[in-house]
Amino acid sequence: MIGEHKPSHVSDDPKAPLLPVHEPFESSVSFSLKSLLTLKNFYVILGPLLSIFICLFVKLDAPPTSQKMLGVIAWVFAWWVTQAVPLPVTSMCPLFLFPLFGIASADSVAHSYMDDVITLVLGSFILALAVERYNVHRRLALNVTLLFCGDPVNPALLLLGLCATIFFVSMWLHNVATAVMMMPVATGIGQRLPAAHEQSEAINKFCRAVILTVVYATPIGGISTLTGTGVNLIIIGMWKSLFPEAKPISFNTWFFWGFPVAVLILICFWSILCLLYVPKGSARALSAYLDKTHLKRDLEALGPMAFAEKMVLSVFGLLIVLWMTRRITDDIPGWGSLFHGLVGDGSVSVMVAVLLFIIPNMKQEGEKLMSWNDCKKLPWNLILLLGAGFAIADGVQSRIATEFAFWLPTSTPSNVVGFATGHIEIKDMLKIGVPLKVVGIVVLSLLMPSLGELHI
Repeated sequence: MIGEHKPSHVSDDPKAPLLPVHEPFESSVSFSLKSLLTLKNFYVILGPLLSIFICLFVKLDAPPTSQKMLGVIAWVFAWWVTQAVPLPVTSMCPLFLFPLFGIASADSVAHSYMDDVITLVLGSFILALAVERYNVHRRLALNVTLLFCGDPVNPALLLLGLCATIFFVSMWLHNVATAVMMMPVATGIGQRLPAAHEQSEAINKFCRAVILTVVYATPIGGISTLTGTGVNLIIIGMWKSLFPEAKPISFNTWFFWGFPVAVLILICFWSILCLLYVPKGSARALSAYLDKTHLKRDLEALGPMAFAEKMVLSVFGLLIVLWMTRRITDDIPGWGSLFHGLVGDGSVSVMVAVLLFIIPNMKQEGEKLMSWNDCKKLPWNLILLLGAGFAIADGVQSRIATEFAFWLPTSTPSNVVGFATGHIEIKDMLKIGVPLKVVGIVVLSLLMPSLGELHI
C-alpha cells in the first residue's frame, strides 16, 4: 500500500547502534590540481586578492578606513561582475566584511539592508505580483504594443514609443512607482515571444532591450522635473543651504533646464539601445508575434476588466497619489507633515501592499486579492543586492550608488526592478550603462554652462 514502509530488521542486542551503520564508500570524483585551476576558482580568489593588494599597497590621502573601504568595494564588485559566487551570496558579504575590516559595526551594516527605500521596493514588488496574478500587465502590454508597434512591425519604433511613455510617466511619478508600473508592461510584451530556450538571437536581444528600456528611461525621465526623483529635491536643498542669497530654483526653472537635458540623454540612450540590441532582421523575426491583427484579437479575448483587476489598479492608483502628495515641495509640505515627517515612502508602499491581503477578490468566498502563498515569488535575492549597495554607499559616506547609477543592479531601485525579471544580466547593464554614463557627462558639460547659466 502506498505510504506504508516495511520495517527493516531491528536487532534485539542492546549494544546495537540506534541508527543503521553503512559501510564507507569511496567518492567517484577525483580531485587534482587541474580541477582546481579553473577560471571560476580564479574569480573566487580574485576578490580577496584585490582587497589585500589595495589594503597593503594603495596609499590614499585619507583616513585608513577609506583604504579598507576601497578594498571591500574591489572584493564585492569583482564577485558581482564575474559572478564568482551567486549574486545574493556576494550581497551578504558586507555583513561580515565591514566589521572584520573595522569599517562599521554589525548593527549599522544590518540597518542598511532594511531601510525605508528597501521597504518601498518590497511593497512595490508585492503590488507587482498582484498585477501579474490578475493579468493586468498583459492588458497594459497589449494596448501599449498596439499603439507603437507599427504596421509592419518596427522594433526601433516600438522601443522609442516605450521610451517616450516611460519618460513621460517618470516626469511626474517617483522612479520606483514608474518602474513598478511599467515593468509589467515590458514583461507582458516579452511573454508574447517564444520562451528563452526557443528564441533566436534577434528575439532574445529584443526581449533584453524592452527590459532595459524601463530600467534606463525611468531615471532619465526623472531628471526632467523637480519632483521626478528625490535626488532633485536634495539638490535644491543643498542649493539653498550653500547659496542662501542666490535666486531659488523653482519648478519652472528646473524644468526649462532639466527637460532638454533629459530629452537629449533619452535620444542617445535609444540610439545606443537600437545599435546594440536591434540587429538587422529583427522586424522579420518579430512580425509573427507582434502583428496588429493578433494583438487586437488577444486584447478582445481578455474581455472586460474583472473586479479584481479594477481593485488592483485602484490600489496602484492610491499608492501613486500618496507617494506624490506625501511631500510636494518645501513650500507645500503635503500630508506627510501631519505625521511630523515620520512617514516615509516605504511606509506608504507597505501599507498599501497590506490592503491587498484585506480586500476580497470576489472570485471565491473568503479569498483576498493576495495571499502570502503568492509572495513566495518575491525576489529576496534582489532585495539583498540592493541592501548591499546601500551598505557600500553608507560605508564610504558618499553617493557611490549614484555614481554607478547606470552601471550595476544595486545602483537604483529601478535597476533592481529590471534585474528582478531575470531577462537581463550585469553585462547588459554595463554595455548600456558605460556609454550612457559618458553621454550624460558630455550632455551636462555642454548644457550646464550654456542652458544652465541662462535659467539659473
